[in-house]
Amino acid sequence: MFSIFPKISISMLLYTVLVFVFGVDSMTTQLFSINMISGAEWGLTPGDLNLMLALFFLFIEMVKSSDTGTASIINHGMSMLVFIAGLVLFLLVPQFATSTFFILVLLALIDTVAGFIVTIVAARRDLAVGDG
Repeated sequence: MFSIFPKISISMLLYTVLVFVFGVDSMTTQLFSINMISGAEWGLTPGDLNLMLALFFLFIEMVKSSDTGTASIINHGMSMLVFIAGLVLFLLVPQFATSTFFILVLLALIDTVAGFIVTIVAARRDLAVGDG
């Protein structure tokens, strides 16, 4: 059951909880900062951490997408639903019209498209090996 669940949706749900519980400004509040050797100050926000988590989940989804089983096809369909839901939220709900959420929606799109492409290529390769 967990293998068909798109992991990117975890980051979107985390964003939703943070925004509705703490407000949109909570995503841009600096958690900590580090003084760099160059003299610049580098800071990290909850939005940045959420994007890092989403990139990690995208990596997991890309690794899983080479599978050609039924669970993989269901996962790709659910990933498309996550992308559509994220796009609708981005376009229609003011709290979601942020750069952080837009990047999450783009990651969901990449997950969807790349998942389908990798699965098709893997299936084609498996079919070519089976013909020989």
